[in-house]
Amino acid sequence: MEVKTSLLDNMIGVGDMVLLEPLSEDSFLENLRNRFDHNEIYTYIGSVVISMNPYRSLPIYTPEKVEDYRNRNFYELSPHIYALADEAYRSLRDQDKDQCILITGESGAGKTEASKLVMSYVAAVCGKGQEVNKVKEQLLQSNPVLEAFGNAKTVRNDNSSRFGKYMDIEFDFKGDPLGGVISNYLLEKSRVVKQPRGERNFHVFYQLLSGASDDTLRKLKLDRDFSKYNYLSLDSAVVNGLDDAANFRTVRNAMQIVGFMEDEVQSVLELVAAVLKLGNIEFKPESRCNGTDESRVKDKNDLKEMCELLGIEQSVLERAFSYRTVEAKLEKVSTTLNVAQAYYARDALAKNLYSRLFSWLVTRINESIKAQAKTRHKVMGVLDIYGFEIFEDNSFEQFIINYCNEKLQQIFIELTLREEQEEYVREGIEWTNIEYFNNAVICDLIENNQNGILAMLDEECLRPGTVTDETFLDKLNTICAEHQHFESRLSKNSKFLTDHSLPHNCFRIQHYAGKVLYRAEGFVDKNNDLLYRDLSQAMYKANHSLIKQLFPEGNPGKVNLKRPPTAGFQFKASVGTLMRNLQTKNPNYIRCIKPNDKKASHIFTESLVRHQVRYLGLMENVRVRRAGYAFRQAYEPCLERYKMLCKKTWPHWRGPAREGVEVLMSDLQVPTEEFSYGRSKIFIRNPRTLFFLEERRRQCLQDLATLIQKIYRGWKCRSHFLLLKKSQIVVAAWYRRYAQQKKYQKIKSATTVVQSYTRGWQARKLLRELKYQKRCEEAATTIAAYWHGTQVRREYRKFFRANAGKKIYEFTIQRIMQKYFLGLKRDLPSMSPIDKSWPSRPYLFLDGVHTELRRIFHLWRCKKYRSTFTEEKKAVYEEKLEASEIFKDKKALYPSSVSQPFKGDYLEIRKNPKYQKLNSAVEEKVLLADVVNKINRANGKGTARIFLLTKNSVVLADQKTGQVKASVPLPDLTSVSVSTQSDGFFALKLKEGSASAVKGDFLLSSEHLIEIITKLHHIGSTAADREQLNVDISDEFLVQFKQDKVCVKFIQGVAKNGNSVSCKRKNNRLLEVSVPATA
Repeated sequence: MEVKTSLLDNMIGVGDMVLLEPLSEDSFLENLRNRFDHNEIYTYIGSVVISMNPYRSLPIYTPEKVEDYRNRNFYELSPHIYALADEAYRSLRDQDKDQCILITGESGAGKTEASKLVMSYVAAVCGKGQEVNKVKEQLLQSNPVLEAFGNAKTVRNDNSSRFGKYMDIEFDFKGDPLGGVISNYLLEKSRVVKQPRGERNFHVFYQLLSGASDDTLRKLKLDRDFSKYNYLSLDSAVVNGLDDAANFRTVRNAMQIVGFMEDEVQSVLELVAAVLKLGNIEFKPESRCNGTDESRVKDKNDLKEMCELLGIEQSVLERAFSYRTVEAKLEKVSTTLNVAQAYYARDALAKNLYSRLFSWLVTRINESIKAQAKTRHKVMGVLDIYGFEIFEDNSFEQFIINYCNEKLQQIFIELTLREEQEEYVREGIEWTNIEYFNNAVICDLIENNQNGILAMLDEECLRPGTVTDETFLDKLNTICAEHQHFESRLSKNSKFLTDHSLPHNCFRIQHYAGKVLYRAEGFVDKNNDLLYRDLSQAMYKANHSLIKQLFPEGNPGKVNLKRPPTAGFQFKASVGTLMRNLQTKNPNYIRCIKPNDKKASHIFTESLVRHQVRYLGLMENVRVRRAGYAFRQAYEPCLERYKMLCKKTWPHWRGPAREGVEVLMSDLQVPTEEFSYGRSKIFIRNPRTLFFLEERRRQCLQDLATLIQKIYRGWKCRSHFLLLKKSQIVVAAWYRRYAQQKKYQKIKSATTVVQSYTRGWQARKLLRELKYQKRCEEAATTIAAYWHGTQVRREYRKFFRANAGKKIYEFTIQRIMQKYFLGLKRDLPSMSPIDKSWPSRPYLFLDGVHTELRRIFHLWRCKKYRSTFTEEKKAVYEEKLEASEIFKDKKALYPSSVSQPFKGDYLEIRKNPKYQKLNSAVEEKVLLADVVNKINRANGKGTARIFLLTKNSVVLADQKTGQVKASVPLPDLTSVSVSTQSDGFFALKLKEGSASAVKGDFLLSSEHLIEIITKLHHIGSTAADREQLNVDISDEFLVQFKQDKVCVKFIQGVAKNGNSVSCKRKNNRLLEVSVPATA
């Protein structure tokens, strides 16, 4: 039986702040501290997840944890970000509800990591498959690319997102991801030209200089030394824990996975290098004859290199930095720029170039990851956006960031209350209105179309005359002075109040998270975000393909005199679109909190956390949840958890779960005003009622545990005794068996000894008798031999009185040779030339003769074997010999071809009526006819073709129609390329400039590769008027396809679909052939 751990079991502190008793800000913070100290970084507020940044790795994101939270109820296990991700994914998949996950918090609180965890969890639990895995990999790999170009090291966070990101992940009806769409908000482009002390520029600049190869940097005209670039901060160029070189390789790999082409990656790097070069351009004043100052470029080397990177004429860009053209109707006025204006123009160009490049990257990623299917999709949105910011010096960026957070807080309260109300109505519980602070009045102060701060800022930027930050502040003091959430020095003084903390050039807004003091300096310039038209037109004239896309307004044929929209107007419109998008989805919230400013683990700074709890509105969120009922639970799990508290429901309740809960609550005498019964859930009003049930359950579990222990101990003792008793019987039986075996072994051993002694005595007696008999026989034989010898010698003396010994010797040798030759005749080996057996020599003095006879016999049988060959068979063996010289020990396919005869005409083209048309088209004798596969460069797939080889040409024809597709004269064939592996791929390389080479080389595949190339080589070697064909054996070679050269690379892979070779197109310049590894 599976054991489930509830949110209320083994709880450190309170896992759900709704159950915190008593509820105060101090108890809220103390509960967070207690859980943080015990590595419990997640806490709930109802369905909202609070995430504390631990600043270290915790073992709570393993694949096992993913399986634990998969398909589980939200409150079933301890708080975790996986629980929220699973709840959102299951609601999307099973209930067909579009979801959005809103991740908020200040810089360094862990928003980016939280969004990665959500996406990785969804990727882990959704379906599998080649296409699904590809989509998941592309969605996940978009993060490193956007982080490199949109994240930077700040004083609060080493990997701070300097832009807002909203990603819509699209799913099909099964819950498998189909693609996604990314929206970016307000990139902090001012960081490109200037960074605060202790902070860095965007990561990509440092990654490029640290991780790119020397050759790449040489092409980009860059140096690895950070100090040579004015736009790079030097005091924090190196960050502990960040490996810029390794991250650069990660980004390059991620761009390849997402779908960037190599030329696109190179274009992006060229623009990044151009921004660095742009920062090194410096200006000097030069007086004109009319007394005005004009700016000139000091050192033109950086300007020249930048123009070479972007393909811009140096004089055009140099003039754009010195002059500004103002157009009004049909008039053009050209004015000179002083040094300050030139530096402003340079920085404006750098900021626009980088921000537009970032927007292009987002658009390009969207093209790769967008869903291809046209059917309706389910959508899960993930919003990772900057949190509320209160700095010592707050400017335009903080103003619009805090405006965005005001809108998010507004939609958070509205959707939370709406969710509560919908659940009460669904369960039939009476709904009571909840008092809460509505920040709509603050949103109206900022975004009102008539007298909102953004509207007045746009009005100031667009009106004629002198416009400064002071005139903008005066306008605010005039219109917003009476607003209860707006304060300035002038509005304070008008009410006869003195506030020395409010400078003259500042104004203060009472946000929902607290008062924020904004410095009006820079509001007008940053809202204008002005780029001189001369610079736009200069950029459009570039030969760089990407630059023309980034600066379309520079097209002289489409000059638009209308002023471009301001930054505030654009951000307000994008926030409005985002809010409308979020209101159509079911919201899920993750509130990220950073425990300290030191980016260190195990440190909890109470003042910092208190500040974040306030501006995130967490206490108000708890009060909204507790205004009605603090806790709710379905009847089945409630009865399952507390059924032991009532005798009527323990151990099993046979009726409906609601009736069981009613009996349980009645038996426990819980006051009726403390709970209500819904249609499927019980609602408990106060946390103390829940804690009362938990305490009773804990006591009951202790009593049940004692009873179980008592019964278990008794059972264990009885079982132990019975086991001892059984063991004693078994031991006694085994001992008796052992004793009898030992006794039997002793008797058997004694008997064996007696028997052995008896048999030994008998054997020795018999041996003595046999030896005596043998000696008698040998003595008689010896005497007879001597006697016969004497008789023979006496007889022979009559005939051989002289040279008797020599004649006897010759006679003996003659008999020995006769016996040797007769034996050799009898034991001769077979007539096969490959039979290496030979009879052994009988006498040592015959060694030389024996060896020479073996050699003569082998030559004779080889001659006899050759005499049986026909002319055709001799030609085949000559080709086999030539194939051995070409391929032996060079290609893995060769050994398997040795035993296969070279047939030549595999299609019987002269006899088959199907090929009558083709037969008539080829006048010469066909030496080889076979079906080959012509490899297509576009997708690596093969097309069947008939391959014909004659003495003068190679012909490729269509297999179905027999129509000749290509005819290549053999003199136009320069070489053949094959791999060293066991595949059948080969490339016919044609002579450059020949008529046959118009369409490029041929990449073919055949099962008879060895025979085809051997015949081609044989024809070239026998023809007197041709050069011998070169055979190139290599696992990587180039093939000319029309105007492009493509690299064909052979790798060893795992056998799929049997044992076939597969060819895939990796990119425009690479075909990869995967050959299964042979055993």
